[in-house]
Amino acid sequence: MEKLPTQDVLHRFLLERAGVRGTLVRLGPAWREVASRAEYPAPLHALLGEALAASALLTGNIKLDGALSLELKSTGALRLLFAECNDQSQLRGLARWNAPLPTPLELEALPDAIMAITIGNVERGQRYQGLVELQHAGLAASLEDYFIQSEQLPARILLAADGEHAVGLMLQKMPGEGGIDAVHDEDAWDRVVHLTATLGVDELLASPPEALLYRLYHEETVRLFEPRALAFGCSCSRQRVGAMLRSLGRDEVEAALQARDNEIEVICEFCAQRYHFDRIDAEHLLSDGAAPAAPDTAQ
Repeated sequence: MEKLPTQDVLHRFLLERAGVRGTLVRLGPAWREVASRAEYPAPLHALLGEALAASALLTGNIKLDGALSLELKSTGALRLLFAECNDQSQLRGLARWNAPLPTPLELEALPDAIMAITIGNVERGQRYQGLVELQHAGLAASLEDYFIQSEQLPARILLAADGEHAVGLMLQKMPGEGGIDAVHDEDAWDRVVHLTATLGVDELLASPPEALLYRLYHEETVRLFEPRALAFGCSCSRQRVGAMLRSLGRDEVEAALQARDNEIEVICEFCAQRYHFDRIDAEHLLSDGAAPAAPDTAQ
């Protein structure tokens, strides 16, 4: 029997006896690639890993066209946290902060904090955005509140991250669905939540998905669906960078050219790809009806 992947993977599953659906995400190389982009303080490192796992987790039961992102902004030391999973199962994320960060890093204590979940295709103008109330210290509890308010169904979410892995587990109650027993089993949801509460952070991070689900829910008849591979990836391109420069206007582009010997260099914060534009490129971008610039390569 072929072994299921154990990292950079999304598993959807159904607890047939209980009438509960679930998603399990376990990231390895993809998370380490994101984390390597900056020397994040320990509390922020963990929060970014949780957010990255959550961005994939939330795509488990939706038909995604474009991307799903989690974005948090505040006027405090944590200025920005961003994590995204797109419809190609590519993940990216980053955070910006000012030292010192509060320890522990509690979301509810961040000044003027706003978190948004955005789903859809921005380029086609088709997107939905919902706000997450930050009434808890942790991200998982805040997302649970979001699901209760947006879908009127209870959800149980676990998130954890360390230097090697970022993991997320989400369960959602499905009234009237699942196995025959689930319709008449009023205690099914509470039973599953109790079983999930026996899972510690260390076990969540260390256990392969199949073993973890069997240990927790083997009496609930677990049905696993086809796993989905995940990977680090970035949607930046020379065309998008060119559109950004064009939006700045001629005066700012001219100032940038003069500051760097008639060349503009733009470095993607997510993947470190470098894009270069000389004065001829810039004039081409700013002229009316300009065609897309020629492809660039990393320098």
